[in-house]
Amino acid sequence: MKLTPELRLHILETAGVYAARFGIPEPRILMSTREVLEIPRHITTGRRTTAYKYYGVAYIQYNTIFLNVRKMPDTRVLEETIVHELVHMRFPYLSHGRRFRDVIRRGLGGARFKPYRKRVFGTKRR
Repeated sequence: MKLTPELRLHILETAGVYAARFGIPEPRILMSTREVLEIPRHITTGRRTTAYKYYGVAYIQYNTIFLNVRKMPDTRVLEETIVHELVHMRFPYLSHGRRFRDVIRRGLGGARFKPYRKRVFGTKRR
């Protein structure tokens, strides 16, 4: 897909809607490999020069997502990738598997999730 100003706006709006559903702050979104290379190296360590291979990459510690828009064939794949990367942000303990795919499906279906809270061990849940 070609990254136009209209598509850029659509991506930002879509990411905002899904971030609200997942109960996480809206992430910074990078939409080209040039943008990835322009941000500080410490943010993209480990996935700086290989990011172009993927549809998307989540830099969880820095609340940043890279979406390789030029590589995506259509808007359906784009929306699924946005949700996929946001699931990484909201559920950092899930790896790619059945539960991960289930959360993506539920997110695309409109489900809402409570905000992420880091568990403190040794305390009772209420």
